[in-house]
Amino acid sequence: MKKQLAEIIKKAVLELFDLEQADFAVEYPKDEKFGDYAANVAMVLAKKLGKSPIEIAEAIKLQVTSYKLQTFEKIEVVAPGYINFYLSEKYLQDVVVEIQDKKEKFGESEIGKGVKINNEFISANPTGPLTVGNGRGGFCGDAISRVLRKTGFEVVNEYYINDAGGQVLKLGHSVLKDEEAAYTGEYIDELNKKYGELTDVKEIGQLAAKEVLENIIKKVVVEKMQISFDVWMSEKKIQDENFVERSIEILKEKKLTYESEGALWLKTTKFGDDKDRVLIKSDGQKSYFAGDCGYMLNKIERNFSRLIMGLGADHHGYISRLRAVAKALGFEGDFRFVISQLVRIMKDGKEARMSKRAGNVVNVDELIDAVGSDVTRFFFLMYSPDTHMSFDLGLAEEKSQKNPVFYVQYAHARICSVVRKAQDSITKIQDTNNVDLSLLKDEKELSLIRELNKFPELVEELSQSYEVHKLPYFAIKLADKFHSFYNACKVIDEENLELTKARLNLITAVKIVLAETLDLIGVSAPEKM
Repeated sequence: MKKQLAEIIKKAVLELFDLEQADFAVEYPKDEKFGDYAANVAMVLAKKLGKSPIEIAEAIKLQVTSYKLQTFEKIEVVAPGYINFYLSEKYLQDVVVEIQDKKEKFGESEIGKGVKINNEFISANPTGPLTVGNGRGGFCGDAISRVLRKTGFEVVNEYYINDAGGQVLKLGHSVLKDEEAAYTGEYIDELNKKYGELTDVKEIGQLAAKEVLENIIKKVVVEKMQISFDVWMSEKKIQDENFVERSIEILKEKKLTYESEGALWLKTTKFGDDKDRVLIKSDGQKSYFAGDCGYMLNKIERNFSRLIMGLGADHHGYISRLRAVAKALGFEGDFRFVISQLVRIMKDGKEARMSKRAGNVVNVDELIDAVGSDVTRFFFLMYSPDTHMSFDLGLAEEKSQKNPVFYVQYAHARICSVVRKAQDSITKIQDTNNVDLSLLKDEKELSLIRELNKFPELVEELSQSYEVHKLPYFAIKLADKFHSFYNACKVIDEENLELTKARLNLITAVKIVLAETLDLIGVSAPEKM
């Protein structure tokens, strides 16, 4: 409806004024008393047209009213020039019908049909366990993919395994526990017992990296984080299949390389980077950046229309060079980056240490073991990834409605309980084919439906913005409105079966949307708590 309303307003503006286009926003008012939607179009046009915003708003209101739309109950102009639109009761009641009809498909669309997206995230080096920082990027990337799939995009979840570079040698030295060791921990002790008697550092590193990947990283990702990757792409495979050499040859053919100081450079500044980058070092060795070029060529040849890459806080500087590589190799699609900032685990105002290990690094599996996957996911996704996050361990450990995850899940479980009770106590309620939803007129009922109506708009918006941190807040607000409705309106009333049926239809619609929202987050929707 937000998109449709924007088109209606645009049509009115172009009919009224001598303009080729009009840029403006249609938003939700902060207070429902100001309507379901508010448009700032009059204030945007005031300077351009040399008229007051109120005068312009009134003209647009009259023009839209002339279309005799049944969607809106009323349209109001308020200072300093907003146009507020109020949805009709009939429109809102029909939202319940639509949800009941579409069930879990409510909110689905085909805006992504035919668009193939590669979503690469986590991609932590196979040199040790995943940290909470990796977990934050992982849950965010997974939620983005869930939203994209609901809106019709073809998405490939991908994990890039850095199994051919210097970090593998560092792992080998660490397993041997020699003077070049870089990693420590119980897992290193176990790897030392298994491979410590070998002498080839590279071989040890490769064997250890494979074991870390298979027995630590993949187990945590699949079993604890509950994330499914379609592709585990190996850096070694990219090298073995000559993607790196081929990418360099392509760049040479495009005359985008040059030699200086005995090294081969790529003209990344031509594509917006802050400096040119080395492809082949003066000693003849290919740079890590050359590997990025090979991997980019691999993605391009798999015909992705869009690329998404999740990066950690310390990789912000990679963005400009990776964009430059994509452009240099001919990628013309959308290329987005999602940067996940640092996470601190806090309890009672102090930084918390998990009991299993020393140091200030917390592994994501330890956190999940402490509070559960649902809570970990929900809490991480409550924050935009580009903000620093303090994870409130005390609140996360709460098994009460103070915990936002339990609060939302309880709303779903309560609806399931009410529906079960209705089915057990009122046999006539089984006939749900003939329901009079026009009985839903109470302000608490209509307010609840207004929130349901926002779900498809939210999902479509997130499929473009990737701001999946808005999902938990939508779930909390929907749960808020349900609890408010439930406390004010009697659902099961054996003296009024028609109203009971209408309200059961309403709460079943809420149950569907809550479950779908939780599914996009990756959190369970329990029927009992």
